[in-house]
Amino acid sequence: MTQDISLAGAVTGVGSWPGADPREAATVVLGELGRLPHLVELPARGLGADMIGRASALLVDLQLDVSTSAYRVVQRRGSVAKRATDFLNQDLDALEEAWESAGLVGADHVVKVQSVGPLTLAAEVELGTGRRVLTDPGAVRDFAESLGEGLARHAAEVTRRVGAQVLIQFDEPRLPAVLAGTLSGRSRLETVRAMPEPEALAVLEAALAGSGGVTMVHCCSADLPTDLLRRSSARAVGLDVSQLSPSDLDGIGELLDAGKELVLGLIPATAPAVPATWRDLTRPAVTLIDRLGFPRTTLRTQVAVTPACGLAGADASWSRDALKLCAEVSSAFTDDPESL
Repeated sequence: MTQDISLAGAVTGVGSWPGADPREAATVVLGELGRLPHLVELPARGLGADMIGRASALLVDLQLDVSTSAYRVVQRRGSVAKRATDFLNQDLDALEEAWESAGLVGADHVVKVQSVGPLTLAAEVELGTGRRVLTDPGAVRDFAESLGEGLARHAAEVTRRVGAQVLIQFDEPRLPAVLAGTLSGRSRLETVRAMPEPEALAVLEAALAGSGGVTMVHCCSADLPTDLLRRSSARAVGLDVSQLSPSDLDGIGELLDAGKELVLGLIPATAPAVPATWRDLTRPAVTLIDRLGFPRTTLRTQVAVTPACGLAGADASWSRDALKLCAEVSSAFTDDPESL
């Protein structure tokens, strides 16, 4: 299987989807996202179906369960990990069925899968002592390596089932807080230090490299660490354009100069109070590219389009509308970006 995946000109979802029916979700996503569909996450199903719960089904030789306050490392596989594995298998079954029904078997396609990134995972999960995994450098490395290996297996399973190449997305919403040291301790006696960028990059890179695939990192938070992401091996960087500030511009330009592809979150994740047209929704990206001094053809050659974040909080109608608007915006970027 070749590894020549490019996101330029593509449309995809961030990951989460409303509702609890994996078959319906897979059918809709395949119908709306022909070129780059994603394996949906359905957090409305409860424990084991959220971002951290999904990771408990992917980790190798590390077990998670829930405590009164968070997911926690445990010695033996518990009920939540079993639920998470069942949910993941249901999602894979639904994708495989929808794939066959859509007549995609045997064609050259790409599927995106998502996982929480190693730094956000370490920030959210507790050790047996109740402290964040992030406070133990050895445990952080173990989690990164376990996650990378688990995602390599996961991607291989997706390829086995549908015959497609796999793009692996690492979700790192906590990355800015990890670097800034703004995470609170689980108790008054615990402090969570700011992780130096070289150390954070090494952790992220362990998971990226361990997955063995083409990767992207998605962070929909403010204070995007563009320099760290530029130095990573990720093919692309996903972000919520509305979170960018003027201080981010140089870093975004450096990402593009380095050949990274940008996956721009341009469509609201929930229905806006005032309806927006596709032309309205192109403006932040056009303005960004113009301010950076890049030709507008960059919107065709280095940009993909997504909703601003996951769609789990949207209703069924807006989730479909959001993907349709993504497609219309992407078509405008591809067809005639100079006219925007």
